[in-house]
Amino acid sequence: MPVDRAPAPRPDPVDVVGSRSRIRRAAKVVLAIAELALSAMLYLVAASLVALLIVRVGSDWIDGTNPLAGAAERPRLYPQQIAMRELALDVLRQICLAGLVMGIGRWRIGPGWRGTLALGWRPGESWRLAPVTFGAILLVWPVLHIVWVTGTAEFFHAPFGRHVGLSPFLSTTATVVWLAYVAILAPIAEELLMRGAIFAKGLAPLGPAGIIVTSAILFSGAHVTPAGFARPVSLVPLALVLGWLRWRSGRLWPCILLHGWSNLAMVAYVLWPTDI
Repeated sequence: MPVDRAPAPRPDPVDVVGSRSRIRRAAKVVLAIAELALSAMLYLVAASLVALLIVRVGSDWIDGTNPLAGAAERPRLYPQQIAMRELALDVLRQICLAGLVMGIGRWRIGPGWRGTLALGWRPGESWRLAPVTFGAILLVWPVLHIVWVTGTAEFFHAPFGRHVGLSPFLSTTATVVWLAYVAILAPIAEELLMRGAIFAKGLAPLGPAGIIVTSAILFSGAHVTPAGFARPVSLVPLALVLGWLRWRSGRLWPCILLHGWSNLAMVAYVLWPTDI
């Protein structure tokens, strides 16, 4: 005997439209994050290649070596030469990175590139971050950062040196250059890229929270080394605070200042001698 069955309920058109809208929004977010990651990678790779080319050609010119010579035809490099070339590569990479970010920003954006990278200041505009708050962050951050970095190294069983010294193959001038690179040059270049160009590009599609987290992940991921994930994980809190500072203040210089201060505090902690 046939049994009458109730017709299957039809999907609510409103629910269907809402689901499709959520899927489209999620797809846009994923595409935006992928585009930001690709942009960051291209900036970093281009800066590294240009710096490597400059160091290679410049060193060969200083040593009187043919840049096109093969490995067998090249003279042996002594430890001091290797140390100086590594330092030159690090310094030039950051200089190239900063130059690329500002140059491409000026070319693509035009006269308003400084404002887009959070380098400008409009007349009558107030600073949205209380000076007392920023001062408190600068005061307590070195301790928090050192505790987190050392704890991360212990958790991942990563080597972490204390009371160590710089390379004996670096001259006094080279040591000063290295400190300037750590405390000034690297923070400027990296903040121009991550909290400048990347932050500005991702703010509209991702929103403040989304771009703060995304830029933090990209910043930390750029510091992955063959030693493992201890270093990138150790930088996550710093990257999140830097992103918050960029959004809250609307300016890049607080990020640069905290980044440099954090690097300097960590260097002092690592290099501090035991007899003092």
